[in-house]
Amino acid sequence: MIKTNCKTIKSWAADDRPREKMVSKGKGALSNAELIAILIGSGCGDLSAVELAREVLNSVNDNLYDLSKLSIDELKQHKGIGEAKAVSIVAALELGRRWSLTSPEQRKSISSSKEAYESFLALIDDPTKEHFLVAYLNRGNKVIKVERISTGGISKALADPKVIFKNALLKDASAIMLCHNHPSGVARPSSEDRQMTRSIVAAGKIFEIDVLDHLIIGENSYFSFAEEGLM
Repeated sequence: MIKTNCKTIKSWAADDRPREKMVSKGKGALSNAELIAILIGSGCGDLSAVELAREVLNSVNDNLYDLSKLSIDELKQHKGIGEAKAVSIVAALELGRRWSLTSPEQRKSISSSKEAYESFLALIDDPTKEHFLVAYLNRGNKVIKVERISTGGISKALADPKVIFKNALLKDASAIMLCHNHPSGVARPSSEDRQMTRSIVAAGKIFEIDVLDHLIIGENSYFSFAEEGLM
């Protein structure tokens, strides 16, 4: 059980209460802890909802991505977080992940490796497994579709060029961007990653489809073949 240090806050100014603060100042004025406090609704004993939310965030170093990986049972290890509160947190983060899943099409274009990273990251719902992803782009680098091609075990995901370019031709794509994650969390290419990239780039030349980049996603970081001059 994770211990908490309960601090008493006898009174809050009206505009410091999360719900009232959102109404009066807008959602952007709230901290992550205040947003989570709205989800959980109440604190525990002398611990306010905001302080309880801060305790939860502190356990993952204020990293929302790491928070999203916690299970209901792991959240319940915090004193004051029961099943209902844990479910609310997990549901809200999953809803955010699903929203971000549609955002590449809403953004319309990918103009940098960082934008590509953000688009791909939304599809990696289980970082303990290796996923291979492809973004299909038109001539203006506008996104046609971002798809997960395969999901492997702990060690390997399959990247079949036949599937990749069949989908690209069906979507009338002019270019593609590749991505896969490393469950180890280390965003560095292996010799297999380099060979796979060369093979897919060579196949793209046959179909006259540019392979713009290959990203490897690790723990809160990424490696770009294009940025490193390896394409």
